[in-house]
Amino acid sequence: MYAVVETGGKQIRVTQGDVVEVERCPGKAGDEITFERVLCLSGDGRLVPGDPLVSGAVVVGRIEAQVRGRKIDVFRYKSKVNYRRKTGHRQDLTRVRILEIREAHAEAEA
Repeated sequence: MYAVVETGGKQIRVTQGDVVEVERCPGKAGDEITFERVLCLSGDGRLVPGDPLVSGAVVVGRIEAQVRGRKIDVFRYKSKVNYRRKTGHRQDLTRVRILEIREAHAEAEA
């Protein structure tokens, strides 16, 4: 089973047990985090698309670490005027292990 979740303005395809890096989320290592913006679910040979979200579906994960992404070099250049500027950027990321994907009917039964 997999789900497509939206977090940090990006859509990420996750399955149970995956370790993904997402835009920085509040919390520290060991905290649980829930992604409620589930756009699509798939499993058992069926696909459940959201409209725009899948009602009642939740993806649960555990924060493993707050990390920094790789360095991105930003180089600005204008020809003929000797203008060059080099800067860099490292994005703050959260490494999350996906523990569980809950569907809407699973919550109704529990």
